[in-house]
Amino acid sequence: MTTVVAFHAHPDDEVLLTGGTLARLAAEGHRVVIVVACSGNVKGATGAGNPRLEELAASASALGAARVVHLGYADSGHGPVLFPDPAGMVRFVRADLDEAAARLAGVIREERAGLLLSYDPHGGYGHRDHVKVHEVGARAAELTGTRVLEATAPRELAAWAFGPMRVLRLAVRYDPREFRLGFSPRSSITHRMDVRKHAARKRAALAAHRSHWSSGGRSARLARVMIAMPAPVFGLLFGREWFVEPGVTATAVSHHILQPAVAGPGERLS
Repeated sequence: MTTVVAFHAHPDDEVLLTGGTLARLAAEGHRVVIVVACSGNVKGATGAGNPRLEELAASASALGAARVVHLGYADSGHGPVLFPDPAGMVRFVRADLDEAAARLAGVIREERAGLLLSYDPHGGYGHRDHVKVHEVGARAAELTGTRVLEATAPRELAAWAFGPMRVLRLAVRYDPREFRLGFSPRSSITHRMDVRKHAARKRAALAAHRSHWSSGGRSARLARVMIAMPAPVFGLLFGREWFVEPGVTATAVSHHILQPAVAGPGERLS
């Protein structure tokens, strides 16, 4: 048994990138701690004015996580404009790297965590807060000597999925290059998790983020479609999660993040 700290940018990211893995780890008896950098609100609200953190707690409960921590930063937003810092808070992208890493390292040390989950260098599709998660996570791992795995997705799969999403007008605000050049090449992925058995928990965790999926945005429309899916269909589409372990041979693969990557005969990532 070990403690796993999953570091994410915003509330709901814990579901989309690692929800099935966290549910699987918790079901296996490991302690799961979710840390988010941002409040989930560009205004920086952290109290009653921002339900996102309350919804994060409900999501964490659905996944079986034991603890949730907010590092105290405000969202930076996704787009050309970076708004001024809200009163009493710093937007995450402006945060001092060593200060933010020290906050995360404090949680890692307190929990005596054996593994840190972070993001790939692209932050997935390039969101500036996600890229900052990678930078802060990498630095915190250096400070604590903790093994780190970076949550990602096969770049080829992301680029393929972007086409249908664009046709359905679910991804019109995203630059296609973010999907063609983001995430990680299939050949660099070291760990692939089959989490189909935990699809119902992952879907329930996504549903907990009510203020997000009930809004009028197109990403909210996609979330509503996902939540409405029967668990077997949800599991078929979203029942695999991927990680890259820095420094590990790119041709190796493991089917559990607590195990080292080992190449199997005829192994092929998907």
